Amino acid sequence: MIGFDLLISFIVILVLQFAGMVIFSFITPFNDLEELSKGNNAVGLAFGGKFMGTAIILGVAAYTNSSILHMALWFGIGYLCLLLTYVIFDWLTPGVKLSEHLKNGNTAVGILLLTVYVGVAFAMSSLII
Repeated sequence: MIGFDLLISFIVILVLQFAGMVIFSFITPFNDLEELSKGNNAVGLAFGGKFMGTAIILGVAAYTNSSILHMALWFGIGYLCLLLTYVIFDWLTPGVKLSEHLKNGNTAVGILLLTVYVGVAFAMSSLII
């Protein structure tokens, strides 16, 4: 029975992770996957940060909850905070239009966003426990 529970948990985690990435893609005015296929390193860094941030929140939610429903609920709360991070960070940096810099391949902005996503996810994960 443990194997079946592990399989179900794995499937739910994959679905939540990839659903999170799809939703994250909607907040940028460009197509993340298209930019990645063009070799845009800045978008790659920011997208990787989104993936890592989402994975951190999901991992902690999975580790600290014995119920898949509770795991999904805590992931949803943490994930919403991660989405708001981009919006708030973009608002707090009015002289730097993040999406334009990413689309133009500004690697510094990509690195900054990667660290912001991972840092916020790490901090948020302490609240899930």
